[in-house]
Amino acid sequence: MPVDGSTDPFFAFGTDDLAKLDAIREALLDPSPRRIGRLDQWGLADDYEVYAEIGQYSETTITLADGTQLDASLSVPRGLAPGQTCPAVVLPAPLISIGHRAYLGMLSRWTQGGYVVLAYSQRGLAKSTGEIHVAGPQDVADAAEVVDWLLTQNQVDAERIGFFGASYGAGTSLLAAASDPRIKVVAGTSAWADLFTSLYENGTRHLAAFEALVTLFGEDRCSPEFREVIQKIRANTIDDQVREFARVRSPRNNLAKYNDAATAILLTTSWHETIFSVPAVIDFHNNLTGPKTLLIQVGDHGNAELPGLAGLPAKPTDMAYRWMDYHLGGTAGNGAPPRFDIRSEYMFNPLSDLRHASWDEYAQPKKRFHLADAASGQRDGQLVEDQPQAGWTRSVKATGKGTNIVVAPKLVQTGLAERWGLPNTYRTAETDRGLAAVFATAPVAQASRVRGDLELRVTVKAQQAGATIVAYLLDLNPATGSANIITHAPYTFTDQPAGQATTVTFPLQPADYVVARGRQLQLVIDTQDPFFSYENVTTPVFTLDITSPKGSESYLDIPLQPID
Repeated sequence: MPVDGSTDPFFAFGTDDLAKLDAIREALLDPSPRRIGRLDQWGLADDYEVYAEIGQYSETTITLADGTQLDASLSVPRGLAPGQTCPAVVLPAPLISIGHRAYLGMLSRWTQGGYVVLAYSQRGLAKSTGEIHVAGPQDVADAAEVVDWLLTQNQVDAERIGFFGASYGAGTSLLAAASDPRIKVVAGTSAWADLFTSLYENGTRHLAAFEALVTLFGEDRCSPEFREVIQKIRANTIDDQVREFARVRSPRNNLAKYNDAATAILLTTSWHETIFSVPAVIDFHNNLTGPKTLLIQVGDHGNAELPGLAGLPAKPTDMAYRWMDYHLGGTAGNGAPPRFDIRSEYMFNPLSDLRHASWDEYAQPKKRFHLADAASGQRDGQLVEDQPQAGWTRSVKATGKGTNIVVAPKLVQTGLAERWGLPNTYRTAETDRGLAAVFATAPVAQASRVRGDLELRVTVKAQQAGATIVAYLLDLNPATGSANIITHAPYTFTDQPAGQATTVTFPLQPADYVVARGRQLQLVIDTQDPFFSYENVTTPVFTLDITSPKGSESYLDIPLQPID
């Protein structure tokens, strides 16, 4: 829980971590033996004794041209020779009530690595004044003024400036770099690339994530423009204003600027990310032509880097130190050069560490599984290879209520449990077949890996316009009846008239998942998930037919290959 007692589900520092950050701050502000000695309970006293000798920390307010005051902190190496300058790293805050103080655990390492470090809370966030613009043009202009202020520090080398940010700070960093050529390097953890697809995937609102973001921002602190957009998204009015609001806040719309400037960009995301679009991050990375690297980990938004923000080892922050060192000339990392590649873990094993030169090399060839009717004596449909299966229909009821299968029972926290090796377990035998259509493969003959992009084609005829389907791919253990989620995606038939059969093809979230021998892959298609729709909505009950007409047979493409 944060210090003000509110809930910060994206970066939920535990009580001990918050106490540690408070103790670090006190020792930075007053490096007395008593203050530093308090850090001994976390094994940090020696580190901050060193920092007290080589670094100087201060908290400051940056007053912008319009009078807005940004809450900030500055850490500067001591003992520089006259005229000596250092690389600098700027840290815009993640979306958390303590703002830029979320980075306190990183400051010592940056400073001991020879960096000037400036951390700040964007306008409207934490103790900064002004209204929240969600990394919009105003925040980009603010970042340029922050760099102006930074360059008034004589120790800063104007040619060696990088930005590091987590979540909201990642978006701010990327968008600032697109507009300010002084920013040469970016490391963004739990980053976003396309805000629109993060809010509105395949015609479907990501309502649970959206409302969580609004709650964290605090609606009363948001700009009038953002408040208008909030109401339009709630009303499902996805008009030009909403699209433009998202467009100018989407880094991948600045792709040409990054490539022309050869901006060095490190990105991290997670397989079970429920806040920002993973496919958009991958696509953005793939189309960068400058120095780049991508890390995809087990878990959900913010899970993997949180220990690193608190000063502990973590892949995202360890990679960020090396990334900045390589491009800016500091020594905060371990001395090893960064890798310019795809680095990943597979679900649900955070100790795994896979590397490939590119996404094309990383993703496996796809196998096509055709959706088929149930075998004789069976209630569920089949997923069969090679032979298209036409002429069947599976009917489900759309009642405004979902099944026991959901994207994630809890935003962020479900993914965090996955990092601990405790994925949520579903009992698909208990899934109401009146509300969902279920299809399954035969048990796999040998252990296999799902790695890469997935695609579903299906024909749907709904008795009501604007119907939604949600597809989930699960790993089913037939011996126990328990299943774990591999991936998912929604699709809303925004332009489909009632009663008209429509064939759609859409991607599921990419995945990296090992399927044990004897397991089955199970596809569940239902019509409601609280992740995509508000609870307790009164909707008419109607029938939705899932079909497979000849010439447009339904299929699921899965990048599934046996493990040697």
